[in-house]
Amino acid sequence: MSFEIIASLVLAAVVASFVASLLLRRSNASSIPLPPGPKGYPLIGNLLEMPEEMEWKTYREWSRQYGSDVIYLNVIGQSIVVLNTWEAVNDLLEKRSNLYSSRPIRTMINDLCGWDCFFGFIAYGEKWKQQRKMFAQEFTPIASARYFPIQVAAGHVLLNRLLDTPDDWLHHLRLQTGQVIMGVAYGIDVKEEKDMFLDVIELALHGLNVAARPGAFLCDMIPALKYVPAWMPGAGFKRQAQIWHQAVIDMIELPYQVATDLLAAGTALPSYTSSLLESFDPKENNTEKEIMVKETAGAIYAAGADSSVTVLKSFILAMVWFPEVQKKAQEELDRVVGKDQLPSFSDEPLLPYCGAVLKELWRWRPVAPVAIPRETDTEDVYKGMRIPASSVIIPNAWAILHDEQVYPDPEEFKPERFLKDGELNPDVLDPALVGQFGYGRRACPGKAMATNHVWITVVSILASMNITKAVDEHGSVIEPSGEMKGSMLHVTQPFKCSIKPRSAAIASTIMSKV
Repeated sequence: MSFEIIASLVLAAVVASFVASLLLRRSNASSIPLPPGPKGYPLIGNLLEMPEEMEWKTYREWSRQYGSDVIYLNVIGQSIVVLNTWEAVNDLLEKRSNLYSSRPIRTMINDLCGWDCFFGFIAYGEKWKQQRKMFAQEFTPIASARYFPIQVAAGHVLLNRLLDTPDDWLHHLRLQTGQVIMGVAYGIDVKEEKDMFLDVIELALHGLNVAARPGAFLCDMIPALKYVPAWMPGAGFKRQAQIWHQAVIDMIELPYQVATDLLAAGTALPSYTSSLLESFDPKENNTEKEIMVKETAGAIYAAGADSSVTVLKSFILAMVWFPEVQKKAQEELDRVVGKDQLPSFSDEPLLPYCGAVLKELWRWRPVAPVAIPRETDTEDVYKGMRIPASSVIIPNAWAILHDEQVYPDPEEFKPERFLKDGELNPDVLDPALVGQFGYGRRACPGKAMATNHVWITVVSILASMNITKAVDEHGSVIEPSGEMKGSMLHVTQPFKCSIKPRSAAIASTIMSKV
């Protein structure tokens, strides 16, 4: 039988399955109206209207167009509900978390690329509860403090690299973040500019970011396509998935093997992996728990690498665009820490303006403008609108954090919005609670760890470096475009800037730290 006939039979079966599913959905329709949204087309629904990038802005435009903080879309029979205000997110994902804590199974991400072993991507259930509990107990605010030395040391290495090759600042930020995460997760000290583990992980995360784009792969809308053989014409997505899946496997297995080898040799540094493995009773069968350690350790990098670099890139851009903020933060650091000195975590309570800078970083360009989607377990009704069972729920964090009623002039970088009488104002909605780290039962359990990493990096750079616009060979100022792209994570496009030590004395201090 020819490839063409096989492909036709597979396609016919897929279409028949889809039509049957669509008819079943319609037969079960309720008289309660759906949320408003674009009308769409027969059979395919809103498929052609789904934005390929920066969908968070389109979702907010639709929200305003239809006069509703909740909008409804349908893509080839799949119901999608977008929540565009904190009120809607709080009412559903927080107060009704028992209905909204599951995850939709994305065929490309979960089934083909192998991300179904990470608790951030699996459905709500016993496995999710066990993995999240294991992860969360190791990253409480108190437990996270044991990793301060790793974060401070990596920050000092970063500053030395910025002294040597400041134009490579983005590469240095990636390497520093990788150094912290590999140290925390596995006790592995990443020292080389080129590291095997980081290359593997970058490939796995690249695949995740590509696969997360809405409509990027037809198999997400027609799951039966996952059964198409990889050798068939038109099955390039299967061949690409095989490459990304292997990278995910390597990301989990390779560093974990090194960590266990170090533990067996008695040379392991304190880490997430060593802490858990050493806590197990050797007289028991710990196989299942060891698998959980391996998979949750892999989740540390998956969750923290790109997100940390993304927010730090936004920080550099903000300092270029808003030099008055940089000046105020440096004045506070000079007053509290001392000129030509580097800050430590013990200084944090005495640096409210720097704390406000961090909050504004979470708000201004949120790392995940649309949080990882949820899925409804059952049908629900909200404000007289029907939310069908098995709907994909998308919280629009960007719309929440750019709500002019809560954050006036949202496109401006204004740390002062979080201050009152020189102290952090608890009455202002905290971006870390309403958009940056997820919601309800799915809120990020590594929040303390991530916050510590970004904070010490930001204040270390501010204390030691001046960040300004770059100039070309003719002396003309190079204006960063600030252009954003992306889907699951926003990506500020690369830009040039000038990073120089604030004084010869601080440069000497930096060099003395390594």
